[in-house]
Amino acid sequence: MQVSRATKRRRLLRRIWANRWFYVMLLPGLCYFAVFKYAPLYGIQLAFKDYVLAGIEASPWNNFAHFRYMLFEQGFVPAFRNTLVISGMRILLGFPFPILLALFLDELVLPKYRRTVQTIYTFPHFLSWVLLAGLLQNLLGASGMVRKVAMLFSPQASETWNLLYDNDAYRWILVFTDIWKEAGWGAIIYLASIAGVDRSLYEAATIDGANRWQRIWSVTLPSIAPMIAIQFILRVGAAMEGGFDQVINTYTPPVYDKGDILDTYIYRLSFVRTSGVNLGFTTAVGLFKNVINFILLLMANSLTRALGQKTIL
Repeated sequence: MQVSRATKRRRLLRRIWANRWFYVMLLPGLCYFAVFKYAPLYGIQLAFKDYVLAGIEASPWNNFAHFRYMLFEQGFVPAFRNTLVISGMRILLGFPFPILLALFLDELVLPKYRRTVQTIYTFPHFLSWVLLAGLLQNLLGASGMVRKVAMLFSPQASETWNLLYDNDAYRWILVFTDIWKEAGWGAIIYLASIAGVDRSLYEAATIDGANRWQRIWSVTLPSIAPMIAIQFILRVGAAMEGGFDQVINTYTPPVYDKGDILDTYIYRLSFVRTSGVNLGFTTAVGLFKNVINFILLLMANSLTRALGQKTIL
């Protein structure tokens, strides 16, 4: 018997009314995304216009002038390359670390010790990069503790020592300090996934003679593989976000060649090298970044699907 469209509508309305309080709780989140995520999409057209004070509608179209300037501006290509390289290093070195940390924390037997270690690893996430930049300067700078220790073994180190001014070392400093700061926080989601693994699988593996490493490899990792796949897709999809807070607080002119990312490049171009902010140009760069992120997201999604894991799209 075929149900009429009016009957389906009444059933839908009854279900909505029965769950009305859930929709009320969902409303603030929907308003947030509507106001701060979707409404600003109207301003994307600034990437294709020369902005005037009369407003976006009154601003004339410029025949992709901002994009042409972006591609031929001297500092854009190096900043784009640095963004990809730094993000790639963070994915290759930093993405596996929270997974390994979660696996090791899960293997700790004493609950109090495990909570203490997890708190120690999670705490740096709540420190701002302004504070951490000062710590790095006191550790790795020209008058830092590491230099003073190095001088005990090599007095010549005082002549050229400053790792924060070293182009070869700066990217590695960015990557490893980011791992130190965020690994504990990133491990939380993997610990939650591990907590949901059926304990009977471990018992069966133990009965079959599997040792601790074999249980991790054969039970834990396959069980949390879907979460790893989703986190990998999201991480690759945000590759063009090179870590503005970290870089702007730690880099200096000597390391611009290897440390200047797109966000800091636009910041300097807007507030240091010119007399004002070019809203059209900054919007064009932002749109360019989002398009690249979307392409990388699709590539990571396709790769994850080819490996047999669940995907976002």
